[in-house]
Amino acid sequence: VQLQASGGGLVQAGGSLRLSCASSGFTTDDYAVGWFRQAPGKEREEISCISNSEGSTWYADSVKGRFTISNNNIKKTVFLQMNSLKPEDTAVYYCAAVLYQTGCGGDLDAWGQGTLVTVSS
Repeated sequence: VQLQASGGGLVQAGGSLRLSCASSGFTTDDYAVGWFRQAPGKEREEISCISNSEGSTWYADSVKGRFTISNNNIKKTVFLQMNSLKPEDTAVYYCAAVLYQTGCGGDLDAWGQGTLVTVSS
């Protein structure tokens, strides 16, 4: 099982970025993918999750209304569209998956490498 995150970069406040999390090696359609981020000096936090089989989504309050998670099941890729970015969104963003369950939450089975998002003021 592998996950590969990409799409990070430098953007001005108010701008947008779209992160991608490409997966491979999954042997089940029952899985969920979450996005996490870790800012310098802060703990890692989960900011969004999508269930592949249920289609349900979850967002942290800090990104609700600005970020949108989606899943292209054919391409086995989960996207995180980030709009109205703020300097406090600056962090390394990671995707992770939990397998053999239909909803978000639970012990994570695979992590992608991080992709850096920097939002300038």
